[in-house]
Amino acid sequence: MKDNQASFTAMTVAYMRAYHSINATQKIFDDFLAYELIPAEKRALIEQHLIEQNMIWDQQLKNTKYAALQSEQTITQELLRQATSRLEGFFNSRARYAEDALKKAIKKGVKQYVILGAGMDTFAFRQPEMMEHLEVFEVDHPATQKFKLHRLAELRWKHPAKLHFIPIDFTKESLITALTSSSSYDQTVKTFFNWFGVTYFLTRDEVFTTFHSIRKIAPANSTIVFDYLDTDAFIPEKSSSQMQKSLEYLRKIGEPMITGLNSSTLGDELTCLGFSLKENLNPEDIEERYFKGRTGEYQTQEHGHFACAVVK
Repeated sequence: MKDNQASFTAMTVAYMRAYHSINATQKIFDDFLAYELIPAEKRALIEQHLIEQNMIWDQQLKNTKYAALQSEQTITQELLRQATSRLEGFFNSRARYAEDALKKAIKKGVKQYVILGAGMDTFAFRQPEMMEHLEVFEVDHPATQKFKLHRLAELRWKHPAKLHFIPIDFTKESLITALTSSSSYDQTVKTFFNWFGVTYFLTRDEVFTTFHSIRKIAPANSTIVFDYLDTDAFIPEKSSSQMQKSLEYLRKIGEPMITGLNSSTLGDELTCLGFSLKENLNPEDIEERYFKGRTGEYQTQEHGHFACAVVK
């Protein structure tokens, strides 16, 4: 992402949670605050981008497929619905996965919650009962965090006493230094790390340096949940045209995905770093767990995986 600009993808992810909360009849995840957190002009820009991206994905949208629709507004709404159906299932199941795992971790004594690449996360304002048990640290790029803090001030949301904002550029700065410089972070307390929506934007070395850093500042039985794209996503012969167009689109807006992980070797790689891989869901697993039996045209993220690892 650009150094002085808030992440557009972070706002798009929040938009997907908001859209789902407002429109889904059987919710996977209910982020009822996300809509307010995104300013109206940003929502309009996101919708424009989603429709344009969907037109790229599906060239058939340009033919007579929508001729029966009665107005331009109806067409726009249908195009937006089509666009969100490709993405909202993945982003909302990802959020559900993280908070389900966090609830279990709290019962096992976790006292700190670190959200790496927090973006427009609303947990601290949406889950007051869980906040009673946690110190929460939102760790994110300075530009994105500045944007969010400004928006929170505009909304006049009350800042929870146990919520801490930690600015960091993962490509240039040390997670160890950033967290331990906070007087509120305790290296001896079991901690839960949420690292969704980040790994594929970093180099492979940056990804594993972050794992190494977490191992150094979190005690045994601390937990990390994260998502990743498998390596096939970046091999044109093994990924679909839709995946390739998505990668091209993100390059175009200046937030390229660059790294995939090997699902078959990930467990061994994490073992070498002092973790035990407890769960590694592939797209079919995600669909079975979160989409089955729900109304909605949800689509899994091709090559997208959710994983959970524990510090040994």
